[in-house]
Amino acid sequence: MLEYLPPLNDHNLPYPDTIHPIVVHFVIAMVLFAVLCDGIGYFTRNARLYEVSWWNLFFATISVFIAIIFGQIEAGLAGPYAVAESTLNLHTILGWSLSGIIAAVTAWRYVLRSRDSKTLPPLFLVVGILLVGLVLVQVYLGDLLVWVYGLHSVPVVDAAKKGLLQ
Repeated sequence: MLEYLPPLNDHNLPYPDTIHPIVVHFVIAMVLFAVLCDGIGYFTRNARLYEVSWWNLFFATISVFIAIIFGQIEAGLAGPYAVAESTLNLHTILGWSLSGIIAAVTAWRYVLRSRDSKTLPPLFLVVGILLVGLVLVQVYLGDLLVWVYGLHSVPVVDAAKKGLLQ
């Protein structure tokens, strides 16, 4: 059965480059923009921004699960070495947690929107700010995996294949 799988390239991937970061950047942007629109809409009393926020949250919820699927595949193919494992594990746990949190916030937002699309309770803004905090922590962990530990970079993949990384 393994003969039907495509061969891995220099990045230890069956496709040209990592897909997880591409998809996850959409999620990050949509969540941050949704919270920004909520804040501006709340303080300027511009209810049209609530609609923009809703659709950003809706598509972020779908996209986060796509990001997780590719993240799981790419994490498994990364062959993380010992130093990177704890960061990768924390990034994975927080990623799965964020998918549930984003879905719950979106569901809550749907209920609020169906009751009254022109108002937003201040508690929702507070939750949005906390969500932004979690997203920023997740971004930091992802940055560590790429820019410090070099997962899926050619030199790190080569060193791992040669057994130079422990």
